Amino acid sequence: MHTPTRRTAIPNYALYGDQAQPGWYDSYDFEWIPQRSRPYNWQIQPHTHDGFLQILYMQKGHGEVLLNNTKWQMIAPCLVVVPARTVHGFHYSADTDGPVITAAQKPLESLAGMLMPELIQTIRSPAVIPHAESSRYADGLLPLFLAAEREFHTHAQGHSAAGMSLLTALLVQISRLSSVLEPAPVAAQSRKAAQVERFRTLVDQKFRSHQPVSAYASAMGMTSGQLSRICRELLGISALDVINARLIHEAQRDLVYTPNSVKQLAASLGFNDEAYFGRFFRKHTNMSPRAFRQQVLQQMRQQDGGEPEGGDELH
Repeated sequence: MHTPTRRTAIPNYALYGDQAQPGWYDSYDFEWIPQRSRPYNWQIQPHTHDGFLQILYMQKGHGEVLLNNTKWQMIAPCLVVVPARTVHGFHYSADTDGPVITAAQKPLESLAGMLMPELIQTIRSPAVIPHAESSRYADGLLPLFLAAEREFHTHAQGHSAAGMSLLTALLVQISRLSSVLEPAPVAAQSRKAAQVERFRTLVDQKFRSHQPVSAYASAMGMTSGQLSRICRELLGISALDVINARLIHEAQRDLVYTPNSVKQLAASLGFNDEAYFGRFFRKHTNMSPRAFRQQVLQQMRQQDGGEPEGGDELH
């Protein structure tokens, strides 16, 4: 496996090889590594999941994973956490096995925000986490994966609620492991990859203030053109696209999981004009904020027989 020198179009999949879909409708998917990887000769080319977090538990085998232009070694047993919008690819040995969960990231972040806010960092941080099978925290991993598998195949009432609860418990175990274990060996991170991560961190901190690309570039000691070239090379999108995607991500989350009116939501995201926010949202999603909220809430009700917290404000 090699690190690509330049990417202009990173494929975006719900699951590798499947057409990308919004991260709202199916709360999570469960499968085993060979199901997806064996048909591709154990080589998964770099791609992204726009709205989905992926958690792999390698119980057998070894290989390499590419996470945002940095290669990590994987030696079983280990966990791999791949947040939404992370460019990633895998090269597995032919004896590799273990469960994989692909879950809608936004509802998990909302649960974490209410129950254990420090989990949000675990959800958003790409990681390879080795562990000893005898670890007291590792002992709880496989039972949670298997319980999530059973729930995935049940499709009973409350399927999504039960599944999200199990995944939250799994993330707690991952957070505990991360706090006591050293990370897996990693190839030296390229300067460009470190710059992209620094940019994303700044965007997370300041996206509500609508700072221009030039302000971020200046804070990083480079020009706007340099920052956009690095983003296009490593992420396949411009620096402005990164900023706009962060705003849209937060807007979608708030539309689905809070009862705030569109006007309140626009103000919380730094838009002084509700109409301008509506045009911005439509430009990037092809839907108005109200239509998006109504469609997603209706889909979630049909899926799970329930209604999220933001369900009353549909007008």
